[in-house]
Parts: sequence; structure tokens; C-alpha cells
Amino acid sequence: MTWVDWAALALFFICWLGYAPILKFVGRHGGSLNDDMSHVRRVWMSAMTHREIRLVDSQLMGHSINSASFFASTNLLLIAAVGGILFGGESKLEGFAAVGADNVPIKILEAKLALVLICLTRGFLDFIWALRQMNYTLALIGSAPELHHKTDRKAFGDAAAELLNPALSSFSQGVRGYYFALAAAAWLFGPLWLALGVASSFGLLIYRQEASPAARAIRTARRLLGE
Repeated sequence: MTWVDWAALALFFICWLGYAPILKFVGRHGGSLNDDMSHVRRVWMSAMTHREIRLVDSQLMGHSINSASFFASTNLLLIAAVGGILFGGESKLEGFAAVGADNVPIKILEAKLALVLICLTRGFLDFIWALRQMNYTLALIGSAPELHHKTDRKAFGDAAAELLNPALSSFSQGVRGYYFALAAAAWLFGPLWLALGVASSFGLLIYRQEASPAARAIRTARRLLGE
């Protein structure tokens, strides 16, 4: 690989693995969509403890579980497709080499496909872990007792939120894996395309966290819900 490939690859890993701390640094003053949603979900779990019938809460959790299941299934199909090319023998790799912008050695092509596969695999594992935690949260909602003391309700709501927030964070990480998998796939056309793909994906993610209409709406809702 050339030095341009290594530089683009370094940029990829900095943005991919450093996304969370970079986002925290960028949103240190106004917060981010993820931070605001964590607060909203904590309020949700607190409100759940005050309801006698928690059918709505269960339905909302069921919708989240279905969404995570859909993404996990789709992710698995993509892993199978990329893995089929990567491990399908030299003939498949040579046939796929025409996708590149220029002639690419087989070993380099394997490295490029492996990067896409790594992104998808990590995303799949995130979805699986999100599903497990969502099911744990659903069990907490179903087992929530009739609590009459404010402190007990707050404690149970906090416990449920401490389970739900990591679950939805894992789901977000899995979705984020699609962005970086697309950026990794751009490497097939050359290192400059990889750098452009990483910068575009990272910039789009930061924009949606900080300045998108959804982020502004959730920020307003958080202020209305109170700290």
C-alpha cells in the first residue's frame, strides 16, 4: 500500500474508534442528541413507575426490539455477502476486482474487503447486545411492582434507565457501523475515496447529533422536561 492508503486508513480508524470522545468534545457546551435522548429515556423510565398499566411502555419497547432485529438481520446478510466474496476463493476476488478504480493486487483487495467486514461485524455484535439489553429492560418493565414511595420509584426508574440507555447506545453504535462500512467500501476506488468517505460520514454523523432538526427538537424537549 502507498503512504496515501496508510494516511486514509489512519483517518478512518481515528474517526471510527474516536467518534464517541470527539462527539463528547464537540458537544461539551450544548450537549448532543445522544445525551439528550439519555435524559429523555431516564424521564420515561421514571414516568413508567407511576403508571398502573404499563402496556404503552411494553409496546414502545417491542417496537425498539423489532427495529434492532431488522437491522441485525440486514447486517447479517451483508456480512454473508462480503464474506462470500472474501472467502470464496481467488476466482471470486478476481471477478470482483473490476469494481476498483484501477488494477488492485488481490492481497490489497482482501484488506479492503476485510475492513468492510470488520465494520459490519462490529455493528452486528452491537445490535445483538442491544437486543439482549432491551429484553432485560422489558423484563424490568413487566416486573415493576406497585411502589408507593417516591424514593423507591426513583430508584427503580433509575435502574431501568441504566439498562435502557446502554441498550439504545449499542443500537446507535450498530447503525453507525453502516456509515463507516460505506466509507470503508469507498476504499475499493482508491485511498482518496476512502478519506472522502470517512470525512463525509463523520461530518454527517456530527451534524445529525448537533445541528439537525431532530437534535434541536430533542434539545427543546429536554429543556421542557427539566433536569
